[in-house]
Amino acid sequence: MARTQRDRRQTREFFAARAVGWETRYPDDTPVYAAAVRELGLTGGGRALDAGCGTARAVPLLRAEVGPAGTVVGVDVTPQMLHEAVALGRDADATLLEAEAERLPLRDGAFDAVFAAGLVNHLADPSDGLRELARVTRAGGRLALFHPVGRAVLAARRGYELEPGDVRAQPQIGRILAAGGWELELFDDSDERYLAVAVRGR
Repeated sequence: MARTQRDRRQTREFFAARAVGWETRYPDDTPVYAAAVRELGLTGGGRALDAGCGTARAVPLLRAEVGPAGTVVGVDVTPQMLHEAVALGRDADATLLEAEAERLPLRDGAFDAVFAAGLVNHLADPSDGLRELARVTRAGGRLALFHPVGRAVLAARRGYELEPGDVRAQPQIGRILAAGGWELELFDDSDERYLAVAVRGR
């Protein structure tokens, strides 16, 4: 328990210090975000969750998919990121909530799809987090675990080597998703993106 609390505190501190101006670091990522959002297959009137939304960069894209009759909710554990999202006007397109992905204040089966950019490797317990995302997703709903570059590019950019046990690697993420009630449908860990799309089991 102490390790989990420490991990969560470190995650908050990491993102709190970087919240202001976060999106200016990678201003050209919007097209790859949009392509990943389209993989969710949302339609007008749909219900979408942006889990670990940060500055809610995906929120306008999700809103465009579900239209004015749809529902978009963004959840993040770092208040400074949510404040930046509000400063960018993202609260006009979604309800923004401060909460942990492992304990969402949302009802069972509330969403048709979940978008999670850069989330899974920051979860203190990825198994708990993906199980909780399944809880709030209807049967047959979809999940997109996303990053705008693949793991190898990200590792080179940040100066570390990929670990064989990385939770985002295909064997590990497939196993964790299956244990949480998801079926992995698409996996792309190329230079251009990391995208794992899964379907909620019945």
